[in-house]
Amino acid sequence: MPPMRVYEVATFYTMFNREPIGEHFVQVCTTTPCMLRGSTDILNTVCSHLGGIHPGETTKDGKFTVVEVECQGACSNAPMVVIGDDFYEDLTPESTKKILDAFASGSKPKPGPQSSRQTSENSAGLTTLTTEPYGPGEFCTPEFQ
Repeated sequence: MPPMRVYEVATFYTMFNREPIGEHFVQVCTTTPCMLRGSTDILNTVCSHLGGIHPGETTKDGKFTVVEVECQGACSNAPMVVIGDDFYEDLTPESTKKILDAFASGSKPKPGPQSSRQTSENSAGLTTLTTEPYGPGEFCTPEFQ
């Protein structure tokens, strides 16, 4: 296989890193839904909290590498970051610092929404499926009940 074909794949897919990365790989989503919900503040918080590094850089101690990425698929819980294989969602600058501090101290914070939200429910609470669904056959003709 020509080396150029390998290079094309390695530079197209974000999961391939051409340089060594830190122990904790922090991927900050900055696509439109996250940007509208404050991902610029989250990216700035991450970079400043980790000693003023910039996206694409690793901290001097080799613990953190920060990159800016496209959609990670958790738009309803924006803004969010992926650290390792875990999603951290509904972030604020304060919750982002707590997450980074936990990793720096050797512990792993609970992934998922960092607000009171459960999974991907509407931030205002449930708006649909709020009653018990009807059972099978409830509205069928008598011969199918």
